[in-house]
Amino acid sequence: MTKKSSNKTKTKKITTSRRPFPWWKLFFSLSVLVGIVLIFLDAKVRYSLNERQWQSPARVYSRSLSLSEGQQLTAEDFKYELKLLGYQLNQEWRRPGTYWQQGSQFKVVSRGANNGGASNSDSTNKSMRFQMNLVGGKVSRLRSAWGSKLTQMSLEPVQIGSIYPRHKEDRLLVQLEEVPLSLREILLLVEDRDFYTHWGLSPKAIARALLANIKAGRTVQGGSTISQQLVKNVFLTRSRSLWRKATEAVMTLLMEFHYSKDQILESYINEIYLGQEGPRAIHGFALASQHYFNRPLYELNPGQIALLVGMVKGPSYYDPWRFPERAEARRDVVLKLMAKHELIMVEQSEFFQMNNLGLAKASAIDAVFPAYLDLVRRQLRQDYSAQELQTTGMRIFTAFDPIVQRHAEQSLTSVTKNLDKNIQGAVVVNDMSTGDIVALVGGRQMRYAGFNRAIDAVRPIGSLIKPAVYLAALESPNDYTLASVISDAPVEVKGADGSLWRPRNFDRKNHGEVLLHKALAKSYNQATARLGMSLGIDKVLDMVTRLGVKRELPAVPALLLGAGAMSPLDVTQMYQTIASHGVSRPIRTITEISDQQGNLLARYPVKSHIAVDKTIVHLLHYSMMEVVREGTGSAVYQTISDDFAVAGKTGTTNDLRDSWFAGFAGDYLAVVWLGRDDNKSAQLTGSTGALKVWRQLFSHISHQAINLDAPPGVVYQWVDGDSGLLSRGVCDNARYVPFVQGSSPTQKASCDTSVKSMLQWFRDLF
Repeated sequence: MTKKSSNKTKTKKITTSRRPFPWWKLFFSLSVLVGIVLIFLDAKVRYSLNERQWQSPARVYSRSLSLSEGQQLTAEDFKYELKLLGYQLNQEWRRPGTYWQQGSQFKVVSRGANNGGASNSDSTNKSMRFQMNLVGGKVSRLRSAWGSKLTQMSLEPVQIGSIYPRHKEDRLLVQLEEVPLSLREILLLVEDRDFYTHWGLSPKAIARALLANIKAGRTVQGGSTISQQLVKNVFLTRSRSLWRKATEAVMTLLMEFHYSKDQILESYINEIYLGQEGPRAIHGFALASQHYFNRPLYELNPGQIALLVGMVKGPSYYDPWRFPERAEARRDVVLKLMAKHELIMVEQSEFFQMNNLGLAKASAIDAVFPAYLDLVRRQLRQDYSAQELQTTGMRIFTAFDPIVQRHAEQSLTSVTKNLDKNIQGAVVVNDMSTGDIVALVGGRQMRYAGFNRAIDAVRPIGSLIKPAVYLAALESPNDYTLASVISDAPVEVKGADGSLWRPRNFDRKNHGEVLLHKALAKSYNQATARLGMSLGIDKVLDMVTRLGVKRELPAVPALLLGAGAMSPLDVTQMYQTIASHGVSRPIRTITEISDQQGNLLARYPVKSHIAVDKTIVHLLHYSMMEVVREGTGSAVYQTISDDFAVAGKTGTTNDLRDSWFAGFAGDYLAVVWLGRDDNKSAQLTGSTGALKVWRQLFSHISHQAINLDAPPGVVYQWVDGDSGLLSRGVCDNARYVPFVQGSSPTQKASCDTSVKSMLQWFRDLF
């Protein structure tokens, strides 16, 4: 019995014994997993770094400032342009990007950056020393540094923005040999002294940082090499987990295996994060140099180099605009280190420590023009994909004029600073000769991207529609002339729903029988409504379309007084055709596009067609000049010289919600809107709001009056100011009015003369 029991027990032990664990399978699985991870990380390092490094966003540039003798230019405006370009005041004026001023004389050394396109002159493509005088707001005595006369001289265009990838990172790529040796040396000294001897990881640096942190009782120094920092910036998040650190170490070793030290250093110099401009992240020393000092890398002095290198430790913490004391202290530490290691002399170090930071602007977004850049982007999207714009490094040249933009901003600020803080504004400035938009302000917060009122604020335009109504009438010279008598009696129109439309004049008066030109000059609503109804709303809408407006407008009687809504840009298109004597030119921002090497990719020529006969438009110009001489826009001449001919039209909407003014001279057209985003009353008419902005702007930018020469087919006649019948210059109340040939009145008015009339006749004659 005992023996049997023992056998059973033995058998039981054999059946319950464990099998040996298959460690080889686990090791194999882990090896496969590690191999897959390594292959993935290796591919990411090899391909992603290359792809990212050569993604260069499109850069947008202004027009080039062209200089010639006799050109209108003030010393203040010229210095503003030089400041935007980053030119430095230097008595020696030998290096590109420097200038010197002695009274009215300027001595300049241009950088000569190629501004793209085959049409550029050698004076733009080459660095050149020249001098000129600015006397009485004009360029005089334009000479080379050696005294030879120059017919023309151009500065390089101003970079006004870039179209960067969706991740909001911007960089300006440079090759290692383009980076100043002093910057490379101090960068390695501060960030990674053993860069050229280690394999990506530096135990010495880690130990040194650990010891420094223990002594300080907090983290004061990092042990990451330049290679590790590059991996962290390009591939990883800023989390502090062990997994992230392990991944960083592996990818660093892989990068060191695939790339040379110089390639890694070049990538680091182009990639390192160095600040923020609104939503735009500033990466790389080349872009940081432009961002903080508005100068290329090779023009930086030791103090500026020290600041940029010092900021690598913490761009936000050492932000020179927000924390200038911290930034100066950090710069001084780097300057002392440069002197200690004989990169500069001790005297130089002490000199730059005594200087200020030398920043080129007052804030990170001081020279940013988001509203205009928004318009450029919209035009580009018609021809290019987002991928092309964000990665191929195209150079986009526009008609943007920084000087005109400056005056547009100043004029809007000057007027709105005394108004309710909720009143917003927009300004669009158009070059008459080309149809180009040269300046655009999208709101009172001019440096912040957001709602662009110049493009997207679609508001009723009020009386700005009236020139289209009168132009449609004048196209039938057998029926209407400027001397035609029309009624300003009350008008009433019954709508389809039974409602009544009863427009009233702004002064709440009825003016009886008035001449057509006076009805426009005084902006009589009742007379305009009657005229438009007699023409037919369809005819008025057709005229608006021919003038270039593509926005759909309601075919209702209220349209005749501006119930239709447009943006300031729409109004600019309409008035550009009027101002250009009936020649319609699609408004344009981009002039040409080149690649990174300056090879021309596309040119945007000026396109035009005749929309309205110039003889008819000349009559309208006469009446719109009356608007600013005698009518609702007469306040224009409180600022502008009496002998400077301009034309314009005020616009005011119901309950004083919107204030508009559109006006032009011989060189520029500008449209101004003021109002509230919530559509509440701004308590402003066209003349008490927008007109004030316009007249201040034109007093600075416009130097060419309207061409008053009558085109063929137009004759001037003296007519009586009340009846519109033929008169003589010596008669009381006589006016000299243009007519399409063959449409002049034939009946004569009675003629009363006075000394005043005789004097007026002689003034008009001579």
